[in-house]
Amino acid sequence: MDIVFTDASLLVLHKPPGLLAVPGRGADKQDCLSARVQALYADALMVHRLDMATGGLMLMARGADMQRALSALFEARQIEKTYVAVVDGLLPVNPQWQLIDLPVWADWEARPLRRVDPRGQRSQTRWRCVAHADGATPASRLELQPVTGRSHQLRVHMQALGHPILGDTLYAPPDLVARAPRLLLHARDLAFVHPLTGARMAFTAAAGF
Repeated sequence: MDIVFTDASLLVLHKPPGLLAVPGRGADKQDCLSARVQALYADALMVHRLDMATGGLMLMARGADMQRALSALFEARQIEKTYVAVVDGLLPVNPQWQLIDLPVWADWEARPLRRVDPRGQRSQTRWRCVAHADGATPASRLELQPVTGRSHQLRVHMQALGHPILGDTLYAPPDLVARAPRLLLHARDLAFVHPLTGARMAFTAAAGF
């Protein structure tokens, strides 16, 4: 865990892949980002999460008032997040953003999986292909921007597009899981206006893949 930025109101952190954002069920799942941060900053509170397999930037509040203020920014879609991912197959490189607008539904019979389903919550993801990845098998490097924030949204949407994220043990077939040592999804960019100071804050953390 790297502390990228801190002041009296909030923290920006770089979560490594494989670390839980919050405690899970069982004694073996208590080590997590929130616990590590709270050992240093007792007033630190969660505002949003990343999947355990996803690395990258996360934002935490210091105190309940700032937690409410940052949560309001998320609800108003005023927190800008850009992820990078490597997916199976070749998509056309294009600087223009495209939109996936497919509802995501919790698959209660196959938890924790989710799927595209008309009964689900409206879910939108902006995406564009920025390059073709090096390697013997075809793959594309994408930038992804979640408009909504559903659980597993980016992973489900890329599967629905027919281009699962490499290393995705939940939504990719075994041959695509084997092509990467981990889930190739990373929260690279985070930007927002500081609720107290009014300053624009922007952070970037390299993906490492």
